[in-house]
Amino acid sequence: MTSEIRSTQETVELPVALPESPSLSISGVLCVCLVVLLWGVRLWIQQRKKQLTSAGKDGKQPLLVAFFHPYCNAGGGGERVLWCAIRTLQKKYRNVTCVVYTGDRGATGEEIVEGAFRRFNIKLTHPVKFVFLEKRYLVEASLYPHFTLLGQSLGSVFLGWEALLKCVPDIYIDSMGYAFTLPLFKYLGGCRVGCYVHYPTISTDMLSVVRNQDTRFNNAAFITNSPLFSKFKLAYYYFFAFMYGLVGSCSDVIMVNSSWTLNHILSLWRAGACTSIVYPPCDVQTFLDIPLEEEKSTRGYSIVSISQFRPEKDHPLQIRAFAKLLKEKRLGQQPPLKLILIGGCRNQQDEERVNNLKRLCEELGVSNDVTFRINIPFEELKRHLAEATIGLHTMWNEHFGIGVVECMAAGTVILAHSSGGPKLDIVVPYEGHTTGFLAENEDSYAETMAYILSLSPEKRLEIRENARRSVHRFSDQHFEETFLLSVEPLFK
Repeated sequence: MTSEIRSTQETVELPVALPESPSLSISGVLCVCLVVLLWGVRLWIQQRKKQLTSAGKDGKQPLLVAFFHPYCNAGGGGERVLWCAIRTLQKKYRNVTCVVYTGDRGATGEEIVEGAFRRFNIKLTHPVKFVFLEKRYLVEASLYPHFTLLGQSLGSVFLGWEALLKCVPDIYIDSMGYAFTLPLFKYLGGCRVGCYVHYPTISTDMLSVVRNQDTRFNNAAFITNSPLFSKFKLAYYYFFAFMYGLVGSCSDVIMVNSSWTLNHILSLWRAGACTSIVYPPCDVQTFLDIPLEEEKSTRGYSIVSISQFRPEKDHPLQIRAFAKLLKEKRLGQQPPLKLILIGGCRNQQDEERVNNLKRLCEELGVSNDVTFRINIPFEELKRHLAEATIGLHTMWNEHFGIGVVECMAAGTVILAHSSGGPKLDIVVPYEGHTTGFLAENEDSYAETMAYILSLSPEKRLEIRENARRSVHRFSDQHFEETFLLSVEPLFK
């Protein structure tokens, strides 16, 4: 029997080199080129800084601390924070030169400083260097009828680039809420960066408004009426919230103005280790100097509102609630009422907004009962508050509410919106006693105003005294202490 032997050959598979993906190679090269380019720009900016910076009187280079505040000549609470912060640094550090990036080219530096003293009673101890920016229009909301948040944020990057080229600071502080400038100054400018957040550019509340298809000043009716548009805007908001968190987390020091703002910033930026509450400085002592006496005059009552004429302040709600109060004759035979709207106008859009409010007064038949006082001097502001019975505030989710504090310190009975800073931090019981009132809509505002005016002068005096005792925690001195403590890491 013939046996057949079959031999088998083992085949060994050798690794085959796969061709590299062209797109992967190109991406790698582009990334390297981008890094090299950014590093080169950073070196160029540092060299430019040496050329632009001059030595001080003692021959030493001063420490440049720059504040990014394109609307520094406006008369709002954010500007009060700016000037108090500058005054605080000037008092603490002798070798510091404060710089303000501003787009207010219609005024000189001297006029801006004088305006700060006239409006806020803040006098600086040393000169301030102003860097006037030409491209402020890039952060105007009117330039972006759609995708406004994204447009303004990208515009702020270009405006920040202009600022960086004109002056390279050692310490950069965004004091107006342009978080997208933070990585620009940190990574290209080589600066230590901080920020004071008055109001998050986007918040979880804004996401919920779109998700629930609620109509607000920043969520038009045609969007709320369309599920498709609502979903698209929600996706846009989520994308923007992600980017906002990314750039915000670049900050070395984060200061927020209230518990409400703190909760949102912690949720979005996730930088709790360097985040702290620094209540804004309110000139409470100046208002506390107003004598607090029991009401004697019966010639009439005035209701005063203090806030910039911006859409989120919801002045139409104030006017409608006031008109409802008069129309329903809730006051019976009591003395006449006057509504005084006091605020600052930053630009033509704000001025047009005031004109629209005046037209609303005409439509509701209350033109003779409503007075507008725009960009008034500080002494006139004090006079109006001293004569007022009620201080009125209507902004939904107000980040803090300096105007609310000032009304309470001046001795008015405050009626604020039941949300945000006023609800969480300001109009809260003090030692178990009432300090003011909260409302949410037209009806509740009208009803509460009628209730306040129906109280006896003795009862109103008791509430006013409680409110005054509660506002000391919002003083200039307390701001200075907490501000210096918060920014200390930037000076090390």
